[in-house]
Amino acid sequence: MKAFVAGATGETGRRIVKELLKRNIPVRALVRNLEAAKEMLPVEAELVQGDVLQKDSLSVAIGDSTVVLCATGARPSFDPTGPYLVDYEGTKNLVDVAKAKGIEHFVLVSSLCVSQFFHPLNLFWLILVWKKQAEEYIQKSGLIYTIVRPGGLKNEDNSDPVVMSAADTLFEGSIPRTKVAQVSVEALSQAEARNKIVEVVAKPDARDRTFQDLFASIS
Repeated sequence: MKAFVAGATGETGRRIVKELLKRNIPVRALVRNLEAAKEMLPVEAELVQGDVLQKDSLSVAIGDSTVVLCATGARPSFDPTGPYLVDYEGTKNLVDVAKAKGIEHFVLVSSLCVSQFFHPLNLFWLILVWKKQAEEYIQKSGLIYTIVRPGGLKNEDNSDPVVMSAADTLFEGSIPRTKVAQVSVEALSQAEARNKIVEVVAKPDARDRTFQDLFASIS
């Protein structure tokens, strides 16, 4: 297995890169600025320059990777096209190239509540709408996929157990980014994670369960 990570310099993407390397899975990390990325990512990661909005750059960037993890996301800005371009068009480009290259598994980090149109996050240029469109594009692509929908993201890790639920069943809660990274990477080796949407949060009073058990509980 060799992993390609899009959004590798983001807060969640960085943790995904570290989690992969921790498990001795080689990583190709897609970055726009090589010098800045060298300051953020472990030296073991192979940095490749490109942009999800430049489709032609992606085939070379993915190289000999066998799996793709996408943790891209539009940053808050005054640009109304940001979420459409990054969260939809960028992911769509990545899916198309992954399919053409015969990628074995595509993991997308999405968001809780993407199916709720009247959610406050959609005030940020319909970001959840475009994430949902990207999810649907992956589902129709024919690729083996896992879509991870985390709750509110926390930079600090904690010892709270992960709670995993089926699509459109969790509507509140938070989770450390480190745990999102663990769920995303674990999906690559769990047969029960294939072609599923999983919603994840972390709760102090939840029962501690294995990832195999968590993924298997989602129909």
